[in-house]
Amino acid sequence: MRFSYPSDKRFDRPALNDRLIQYPNAPKVGALKKKIGTEKVIMSELNKEALSQAATEARGLAIDGVHACSSGHLGLPLGAADIGAVLYGHSLRYNPDAPKWLNRDRFILSAGHGSMFLYGWLHLSGYDLSLDEVKNFRQLHSKTPGHPEFDETDGVEATTGPLGQGVGNAVGYALSAKMAAAKYNTADHTIFDQTIFALAGDGCLQEGVASEAIAFAGHNGLDNLVLIYDSNDVTLDAMADVTQSYDACSRFEAFGWDAVQVDGHDLDAVAKAVADAKASNNGKPTLIEAKTVIGKGIPEVEGTAAGHGEGGANFAESARAGLGLPAETFYVSEGTHSFFADHKAALQAEYAAWEATYADWKAANPELATELENGVAGNTPENLLDLIPEFDADYKNATRAAGGDVIQAVSKAIPNLITGSADLFGSTKNYIKDAGDFGKDNFAGKNIWYGIREHAMGAICNGIAYDGIFLTTGATFAVFADYLRPSIRLAGLANLQVGYILTHDSVGVGEDGPTHQPVETVSGLRVIPNLDVIRPGDPEETAGAFAAFAERKDGPTALFLTRQGIATLNEIPAKTRREGVLKGGYIAKQESGELTTILIATGSELQHAMVAAEQLGDGVRVVSMPCMERFDRQSSDYKESVLPAACTKRVAIEAGVSAPWWKYVGTAGTVVGIDRFGISAPGGTVMSELGMTPENLVEVVNGL
Repeated sequence: MRFSYPSDKRFDRPALNDRLIQYPNAPKVGALKKKIGTEKVIMSELNKEALSQAATEARGLAIDGVHACSSGHLGLPLGAADIGAVLYGHSLRYNPDAPKWLNRDRFILSAGHGSMFLYGWLHLSGYDLSLDEVKNFRQLHSKTPGHPEFDETDGVEATTGPLGQGVGNAVGYALSAKMAAAKYNTADHTIFDQTIFALAGDGCLQEGVASEAIAFAGHNGLDNLVLIYDSNDVTLDAMADVTQSYDACSRFEAFGWDAVQVDGHDLDAVAKAVADAKASNNGKPTLIEAKTVIGKGIPEVEGTAAGHGEGGANFAESARAGLGLPAETFYVSEGTHSFFADHKAALQAEYAAWEATYADWKAANPELATELENGVAGNTPENLLDLIPEFDADYKNATRAAGGDVIQAVSKAIPNLITGSADLFGSTKNYIKDAGDFGKDNFAGKNIWYGIREHAMGAICNGIAYDGIFLTTGATFAVFADYLRPSIRLAGLANLQVGYILTHDSVGVGEDGPTHQPVETVSGLRVIPNLDVIRPGDPEETAGAFAAFAERKDGPTALFLTRQGIATLNEIPAKTRREGVLKGGYIAKQESGELTTILIATGSELQHAMVAAEQLGDGVRVVSMPCMERFDRQSSDYKESVLPAACTKRVAIEAGVSAPWWKYVGTAGTVVGIDRFGISAPGGTVMSELGMTPENLVEVVNGL
């Protein structure tokens, strides 16, 4: 049966711009200048009837889920239900029984507050998400948390919630797909040709991260990317015109995108726009601006800011009746179940055909197949440290330069390693030689030029990591890490293997002054759960730091590297330095007499601790602590062997804020740190002025 909808007040006015795609049954919205032809039948009348019914039932699931817990957001799930019906019932290529199928289309709900949209359609389309889980929306240990979480629910492609992040994630997915197609497709076999979809709202597009990401996507010709803009003229607080006045299609066209506008409640219009976007190979990503009614189906709030949140759930019973749904809550008809069962069978047939193609490709390209499967599995050589050449004893360069040498060796050992920089390759030194530059003319290039877009770089790196084929790193100056901090936090939350190469790591930056001297940045990132922060103290520790990143599969790693040259600590065996980083902390200098004092140091200050120890006498031990997080994960016995509780005379030194070090020095010890902003002067002068010298360290120890 067909279901009636409340009158669509929003489309009675001629305010929509001239790009609206109309079909014979679409509402009249004024003069048109840009149309898509209607000569091709996209969906049969029978399928449209089934999908219209499914959209109504998806609205009912959202209303009931939010009503049951008195929490959530109804505006998008109701307003975009018809878009969901087209995507999951017609246009997306996926297999609910193989949710990680390499060649599936990806769908990212950037507007993660509308999570009941995603949960409803995952349930209806046959993913492992039962109706009981839908009923448990926002409850403890359910598969339907308040915002979608990666690897918690099959079919959720990204952890979203902070607005705009999902747009950047989708760009990362699209980048990964382009790179995979360029690297692994052959003349005889196409194993990658997926399309990446994201659904975003005004909140996503107002956030700066989205602007950075869409500019990157347009510039790099990611025509496998489709962004559907749920354009309902409403934000949380008010009507959208209170805070924005731009024309979305013109904005995206200026960024190098194709852009069209459709009635988001017209199944034909949405399906045609999606089909055209998927077929496009013109070097431009596509924006589909879908004009929708927020909270559609609840007359009391639809089309208003009140429709954004849970307020509409107060009218659940009358809304259900108005939609033509029975009084039974969480209702899904047999007709909808039957339709999606048939659709799933068709999708699985497509999946089986792809599997046959993949088997033929694998037989014809065994080396490529091994490389791809190692990338997907996250395999790295067990002897990675041995594959990184040792540094000369007289090496005295910065650890950023050492990192530039190390990444060359790691790239050869791990072919799917890629890297990028925020317009700073010349300074961050992470450019992979002879590997090419990623871009519309070479999607196989391993060096990504992000431009001055740290925020988007972080979100795009996350998207690449979500896709799980390539091991990615992104680089900038340490002091700018806060520009990508939201993405780093999400990488930790989602257990993503992303590497951040953050150079110019202390007041040793010098002449650029306190604006560029990151006194608080290293420790500011240490407080993010599940993030390893590594600050190596010489080139061999730098080798260990890159190996630590490559071997860690369950979270991100930040590598802090110096701008200034530092000593190579040849008195410590290279193997000890490298393997010590993997443990987070190790004994860099063993006391030669009875232990009286422990000096704990990290990064460029390790050299000062080594010198100070020589001056202080036989009872002094030096502990190198390049990574607190790794050290804290070691066994109690190992930690006691490095920092024995019996020795309470401890001094830690780092050219940064002192707060994190007190857990190691205790109340009987002290910290030589920098609890203020830096100084504009040459780096060595700043270090000396702020106490980062062996002489000051000796004085502090003697004063205990």
